[in-house]
Amino acid sequence: MKSTLFTGILSAAIGLGASAFGASIANADNFNLRIGSGHPTGVVYAGLMQSYFQPEVVKRVAERTDHTVSFVEGYAGSIVKVTEVLEGVQDGIIDIGGMCFCFEASNLPLHAFQVMLPFGTMDPTVSLKNAQDVYKQVPYLTNVFEEKFNQKLLARIADGGYNLGTSFAWNKLADLKDQKIAGAGLNLNWLAYGGVTPVQSSLATAYTEMKTHVYEGWIMFPSAWVNLKLYEPGPFYTLIGFGSMTWHGLTMNLDTFNELPEDVQAIILEVAADFEEQTGSVNKDRYAKDVQTLRDTITVTEIDPAVREDWGKSLAEWPQKMATELDAQGLPATQVLNLNIEAAEKNGYTWPVRYEIK
Repeated sequence: MKSTLFTGILSAAIGLGASAFGASIANADNFNLRIGSGHPTGVVYAGLMQSYFQPEVVKRVAERTDHTVSFVEGYAGSIVKVTEVLEGVQDGIIDIGGMCFCFEASNLPLHAFQVMLPFGTMDPTVSLKNAQDVYKQVPYLTNVFEEKFNQKLLARIADGGYNLGTSFAWNKLADLKDQKIAGAGLNLNWLAYGGVTPVQSSLATAYTEMKTHVYEGWIMFPSAWVNLKLYEPGPFYTLIGFGSMTWHGLTMNLDTFNELPEDVQAIILEVAADFEEQTGSVNKDRYAKDVQTLRDTITVTEIDPAVREDWGKSLAEWPQKMATELDAQGLPATQVLNLNIEAAEKNGYTWPVRYEIK
């Protein structure tokens, strides 16, 4: 479905004869773009879409072109739910969408590759650098959006470092045995391999489901625990350091993008690149502040490194299993996972458990 992209603000004048006004004026249009995510703006990347990406596009287009851009917002699932963003952008229901690849296990099974390597860096800027290195060397990761899903990948999105928030205190992996803990997509395997009962969920329903004891915890970064008030049903937050994951993306409907003038296209790509970096730096800055907020509000515990190592060892065979399965689907999984391990080390990280993938 091709979206209705713009309103010709000078259509009446153009109808009288564009030559009377000059080509640059005749081509001046307002481009009205629908933007959204299944996540609320309390989630950092969605908040940055609203507070950074949108106003920067509006400002730069107004300053540097004869056009204007405006946005119709659809956050918190008001247009597309968390599981519908890829298809929503593909079909033109929204023009620009922010999504977690965790909800696209069948369409984009390899794009959550950092999640297949848990206990990586907790620094979102390093996580983003690692992902950028891998994407640069594996064009498939970018090209598949245009070739299969009628959209352009505008930006990769880093998350804050993942820890574990719960309704109860715990100190070792055995304390979590048979407890129901929520996650999204592949990170459910972090739980299952550790002997914890995984429950698929999303942040849109997290507060209610924690409050009603559908599950007793979440694998989650501290910003969400603060912004969505998950500390109320979950007054224990444990700094275990599962890692910061770059496994979200910002995409744009390809038909919509191609209808835009080249100068507007260039600005959208420019702002998207800046937004990508912002997801790393803002999450990094927010992490310490949000952890301190939680320390002032609930019980925050830093786990014994031995517990982290034990949990990592319980997952040691899983990355190879994922690589083998995805390689069999014709995807470059072994290459991607090894490139990410090497990129992390190149960027100064030492793995507590170095996964071997052949």
